[in-house]
Amino acid sequence: MRLNKYIAQTGRASRRKADELIFAGKVKVDGKLVKEPFYDVGEGQSVAVEGREIISAGKKAYFILNKPKGYITTTADEKGRPTVMELVKEVSERVFPVGRLDEPTTGLLVMTNDGDFAYKLMHPKHETTKTYRATVSGVVSNEKLARLRKGVDIGGYVTAPAKVEMIKQAERSAVVEVRLHEGKNRQVRKMFAAVGCRVMELERTAIGDVYLGRLRHGDIRKMTRAEIESLVKKL
Repeated sequence: MRLNKYIAQTGRASRRKADELIFAGKVKVDGKLVKEPFYDVGEGQSVAVEGREIISAGKKAYFILNKPKGYITTTADEKGRPTVMELVKEVSERVFPVGRLDEPTTGLLVMTNDGDFAYKLMHPKHETTKTYRATVSGVVSNEKLARLRKGVDIGGYVTAPAKVEMIKQAERSAVVEVRLHEGKNRQVRKMFAAVGCRVMELERTAIGDVYLGRLRHGDIRKMTRAEIESLVKKL
C-alpha cells in the first residue's frame, strides 16, 4: 500500500496532509526516514509519524483494557519501561491505545486498530465525556467542589465546567467523581492541585456510556456492538 494512503487509512491525517508530513521528513518506515508518498509499505512494516507508530487497520477490532499502575500508555517506550502493549499480547489483531493514561492512573483504556475511530474519539470537538474516580488528600469542601465545577486555572489554562460529585469524605481523604470532556495532560490531578488537594489514587471508570465495570486490573475484553455504537453516535 502506498505510504500516503496507509497514513490516511489510520485516521492520522488526510491524504493531502499525509503528503505534507512525508515531504517534511516526519515519517519513518522501519525506523528509516522516507520522503516519498508513493513508497510501497509492505505487510509487517512499522510506520511512525512524528515519532509515534501508527497502524493501518485490516479487520477492525475494539477492546477495553483495565490499565494497572506501572504501565506506560504507548506502543513503545524509549526508556524501556513496560507499556500497555505487554497486556494485550494474546490479542490477535495489532491494536494500539486510544489516548493516554499516565503511569500511576488506572482504569478504562480503549484499544483498537481503527484509526479513524481513535482520531475522532480523541478529538476535542467531539467532547466525549470521561469519568474518573479520584481519592484525594484532605477535606474537599463545598467551596472547593464549586470551584472545580466552575473551572479552575491549571497553569495558563482554565478548565471547562465539569460535573464533580462527592462520593465519600473521610477524616483525612475524600473520594470524588469527576466527569469532563477535556483531555489535557494530567488534568484531573492539576484540577485538584489547584484547590489544594493531592490526588493519591485515580481511576478512569467510563468513556461516554462505556463503563469499566468489574474488569480486573490488567484484563482486557472485547467491546460489545452496543458499546461501539454508543461512542460512534457521539463522534
